[in-house]
Amino acid sequence: MKMNQTINKSTRFRVLSEDQIEQIFYSALEILERTGGNVYHEGALELFKNSNAVVRGNNVRIPTTMVEEALNFYPRKITLKGRNGKRSLHLQKDTVTFGTGSDLPFTYDRETGERRRTVYNDIRNAGRLVDALSHYDFFMSHGIVGDAPNPQTYDRHQFMAMLEGCTKPMVLTSVDGEGLEDLWRMGCLIQGGEEEFRLNPLFVAYIEPISPLKNDRTAVEKMLFAAEKNIPAMYTPCPSSGATAPATIAGMLVQSLAETLLAIVMCHLKSPGMPLIMGGVTTLLDMRMSTYSYGAPELSLASAANTDISKWLNLLMFSTGGCTDAKILDEQAAAEQMMNLFYSYLSGANLIHDVGYIDHGTNASLESLVLNQEMMGMVKQFGKGINTDDDHLALGLIEKQGPGGEYVTTDHTFDHWKEWYMPELQDRSDYETWKKNGSKSMSDRINEKTQDLLDNYQTEPIDDKLKEELHKIVEDADKRHS
Repeated sequence: MKMNQTINKSTRFRVLSEDQIEQIFYSALEILERTGGNVYHEGALELFKNSNAVVRGNNVRIPTTMVEEALNFYPRKITLKGRNGKRSLHLQKDTVTFGTGSDLPFTYDRETGERRRTVYNDIRNAGRLVDALSHYDFFMSHGIVGDAPNPQTYDRHQFMAMLEGCTKPMVLTSVDGEGLEDLWRMGCLIQGGEEEFRLNPLFVAYIEPISPLKNDRTAVEKMLFAAEKNIPAMYTPCPSSGATAPATIAGMLVQSLAETLLAIVMCHLKSPGMPLIMGGVTTLLDMRMSTYSYGAPELSLASAANTDISKWLNLLMFSTGGCTDAKILDEQAAAEQMMNLFYSYLSGANLIHDVGYIDHGTNASLESLVLNQEMMGMVKQFGKGINTDDDHLALGLIEKQGPGGEYVTTDHTFDHWKEWYMPELQDRSDYETWKKNGSKSMSDRINEKTQDLLDNYQTEPIDDKLKEELHKIVEDADKRHS
């Protein structure tokens, strides 16, 4: 018997120590008590006025006791069910899932190679790829419907395109509270009613405040509606270090956490125990280019640190990975996407989104989704760590084969080689074989795989009667905003 052993079943990675997390948390509490945040929504201000918060105009300052109380009520587990009926997204501590990002205004056309406005069919096609590719667990739109009849109803059309393309759970954006209500009604239709949606939500609502420390009316009304209906939601500050947050990662983390904690208290006042997820896209403003960087190493570092904080608070975490500042799918894109995929996965963030983003989160690329499928497989293989049980240590086998022996023909090799990562797109052949097979580059293979999926993969269709009911909600919204 072996005593007091520590065995790492998976790899271990952490950015912040316990003391550092406490420093950041206590600093965020100090911000909430001394500076507070501005809230531009009458209903939310009334909630705060009827509590122990201090409200002066639109400014709300919150005592530490309110934060501590609210944190005790949030669930540690949320399970989402796709329209295919599978409860496939289990969000709990150290369980990692991957998905795309949303609302990209531009798309690289696969026929012309030119950048153009994203349209309905682009989002449906992105959904088809996500549905087909095994390492994607959830779907954000990977585009914004630029051909919707009215900008005020694009979110309903976008949801329809997503549903037609993908059966997996989703993360949705909405124009406003009314838009989120329509999306919720559509989700309830798919899940079989409001009660079923509450038990088996189809989607998480993405909601974003304005850094620094501002909560605009639209964001708050979405947050309060989500709390009322028990819709899983994340409130995701997107501070830019050096522009809308301090030019230090620690300062940015303090501000971002203060923004999150204000939302945590607000939701608790509205509906204790709603399924709230901590969010954060925390990166820097490139001072030379004045761009919000998706490829900076600081994004990976800050995201992993935020995940450390979320675990300490017993909150689920919405993080960032698989994104790049590169304008096309090139060597820069692969390097940056792989880096932030790798560290977001090791951090243990629960929902890793923006996979496949290029050009600072403005351009959609279907090929980028396919490349990231390959890279996610590599990252997950690394995350499995090393098994050191007796069978894997293989002492008996090494003794049996002895000096100069071979392992190719052994049963042990036959039993274990399938544990290895087997790439779909990377070429491991020798030079002569590569030449014989057409000297294809990685880009060639990615393009072929993308086209094959678009030509041959068919998503499970939506029932005709259900589809008609969903379209009616979208059409009614168009009429209201015509």
